[in-house]
Amino acid sequence: MAEFCVDTTVNLGGIALRNPVLTASGTFGYGSEFAPFLDLRRLGGFVTKSLTLQPRQGNLPPRIAETPSGMLNAIGIENVGVDAFVTEKLPQIPEGVPVIVSVFGTAPEEYADLCQRLDGVPKVAGFELNASCPHVKSGGIEFGQNPKSLTQLVSSVRAATRMPVLVKLSPNVTSIAEMARVCEGEGADGLSLINTLQALDVNVETRRPVLRNVLGGLSGPAIRPVALRMVWQAAQAVQIPICGIGGIMTGEDAVKFLLCGATAVQVGTASYLDPTMAAQVADAIVVYAARHGFARVQDLTGALELPVR
Repeated sequence: MAEFCVDTTVNLGGIALRNPVLTASGTFGYGSEFAPFLDLRRLGGFVTKSLTLQPRQGNLPPRIAETPSGMLNAIGIENVGVDAFVTEKLPQIPEGVPVIVSVFGTAPEEYADLCQRLDGVPKVAGFELNASCPHVKSGGIEFGQNPKSLTQLVSSVRAATRMPVLVKLSPNVTSIAEMARVCEGEGADGLSLINTLQALDVNVETRRPVLRNVLGGLSGPAIRPVALRMVWQAAQAVQIPICGIGGIMTGEDAVKFLLCGATAVQVGTASYLDPTMAAQVADAIVVYAARHGFARVQDLTGALELPVR
């Protein structure tokens, strides 16, 4: 019997991916850090740490902590800045690996400037607007929680670049569908969701927050059901593709996001446990598709069978 062949390619808002697995921003550095452990060409692509116009130091430690079934972080968008990224980091990425650059600013004009500077730069396949970081004092989550601010952000970036633009949305909103529709209406090519949940943990012995920043972003398996719910709701509200994020540890976890309407997924916290996890997830999706008779991974998107009412 001939081996069942699965077409793993997907298209994420104009970004052609060899398979639907990316790495999540802030969890995979600039890609080169993982080179000793993982051939990046095994992935669909990767999303960089969020970049700002100028280098940024980030928050003071402690800024990362374990939680039950998850991780709490308040890194604070520490990064080398856009110029050093282009000259020092980007050349280290192998050819043929789509690089989605996460961009961050405190005003729409900063996001637009970043995208304009990177427009057409070799290896850059598109942008992910970090409109939802929950642990910085200015920018980020302010855009992701306010429809009017989000409108201004997406429209400003759309006018600055013709390259694919994804918007990373915050889970800390009343209606994810409303925010998704705002992005689609202003010309976004796709969505990434969800970002971390704003959270707090306490050391009872010291009677202090475990993070110096007090608040941080919760990621990991603990947030996966919330992420699945929001991906499903957003998929019902818009036609643009969605990249699902939130506690993906296995291929089965990733398939859940695809079934709920995601075109691709991002692996984040799991890479802290095993730097090869994203590639393992990509391989496991193929095994699942073959076992269930799906000739194309893209046919898994939205294939959730709802109960008959």
